[in-house]
Amino acid sequence: MNQQTASKSVLRRKPIDDIEEENKHSGLFKSLGLWQLTAIGVGGIIGVGIFSLAGLVAHGSEGNPGVGPAVLFSFLIAGLASGAAALSYAEFAGMIPRAGSAYTYGYVALGEIIGWFIGWDLLLEYIAIVAVVAIGISGYFDAFLSGIGIHMPTWMTSTADEGKGGIINLPAILVCLLVTWILSRGTKAFGRFELVAVAIKVILILFIIGLGIFYVNTENYNPFMPSGFGPVVAGAATVFFAVFGYDAMSTAAEEAKDGKKHMPKAIILSLIVAMLLYVAATLVLTGMQNYKDIDPTAGFASAFTGVGLPVIATIISVFAVLSILTVMLTFLLGVTRVWFSMSRDGLLPGWFAKTDRHGTPQRVTWIAGVASAFLAGVFPIKEVADLTNIGILAAFVVVCVSVIVFRYTKPNAPRTFRLPFMPVVPAFGVLASAFLMFQLHWETWLRFGVWLVIGLIIYFAYGRRHSLMNPDSPRHKVDSQPLA
Repeated sequence: MNQQTASKSVLRRKPIDDIEEENKHSGLFKSLGLWQLTAIGVGGIIGVGIFSLAGLVAHGSEGNPGVGPAVLFSFLIAGLASGAAALSYAEFAGMIPRAGSAYTYGYVALGEIIGWFIGWDLLLEYIAIVAVVAIGISGYFDAFLSGIGIHMPTWMTSTADEGKGGIINLPAILVCLLVTWILSRGTKAFGRFELVAVAIKVILILFIIGLGIFYVNTENYNPFMPSGFGPVVAGAATVFFAVFGYDAMSTAAEEAKDGKKHMPKAIILSLIVAMLLYVAATLVLTGMQNYKDIDPTAGFASAFTGVGLPVIATIISVFAVLSILTVMLTFLLGVTRVWFSMSRDGLLPGWFAKTDRHGTPQRVTWIAGVASAFLAGVFPIKEVADLTNIGILAAFVVVCVSVIVFRYTKPNAPRTFRLPFMPVVPAFGVLASAFLMFQLHWETWLRFGVWLVIGLIIYFAYGRRHSLMNPDSPRHKVDSQPLA
């Protein structure tokens, strides 16, 4: 194969007409309405950000000075970058309601190799996020039991690398398997559970904000930005983990009753609701307690304990577990649908794309669930968390670039939502996401690069040859559409 032919083979784009036909025979059940989709988005966005990261960034950690009440700005900066990407996602989701999200958008607009890289990237990122959240839930659960006089053995609540004498994080493993079982029961059952759980979560946060207002001491807002603006921006890269759950929700587009109409609304609604709650919550948290005294692992629990309400702190700890559980569900849904979509396209073995009587890809659901349980059970939270943000930011860059390219290469394609101020908004999303990527440690870049190299080997060894866009594919033959 000459160089020109090889170039065309890796940059071939998937036609939208093929996607429309595939959606009719996907095996996935269309059972999600607007509010269930919005609940999945809110469930993926709100959780760790309010209950853990807000306190961590405000208080500071080793090598990272506390930003104090200016954690509000960290969330706003992250929210602006995420908002630009959200509008790009919304335009694509209304045009291509398919289980694949950024993977599919990159495949359609920029070519197969770009779609592969982002899909391969998201497989690791989403599994790692599920593991990170499971480790966080394990910590809350252990703290709750300790508070009522029950002490779990150290060997079963921490990993060997944490230096606490532990062997395995058993609660984290069990919660991963529980979430996997819930998701395996089918999208309809999952959607109902998510809707109820998110409703409880929002009520809890509104309760925390409403009660906490009465204990705000405005003196705690002075100084508002104790460490300057630099750490605030670095904090934005950290809390970005808390503002991108809608991208995992968009992987459920193929299971929406009316994806073209409801997906753009659900993406935008979920981010707006989340940002409003984040702004109010961070103001209350840093107003209730001096940022130096905030517990970086359980901010609101320590804040209410500090004002003499330990019972409220216990209630918050209990419901925080349920709240964070919805984040796991959303991202586990995301990884299974991306994996399913890549397998259906031939880039990974078709064995993974089989669905059961619930309309659920059971094989990838349990493989992803067990993989997340393994990460959560044997690795400390920092090492797992390092695998997350850079990949999501890379996906955001690709989606923002894709929406610009596709607006000009396919200007007449039907769009139920058109993002405003093209190309300024997606260009801002590219720059903001790239900027936040460069705030991350070099070791994170190294791990990211190694994972992508592994993916590149798999693509050229299997995916490129078996792709359904390859005229000589052993699985199927279709006409390719090379990138112009």
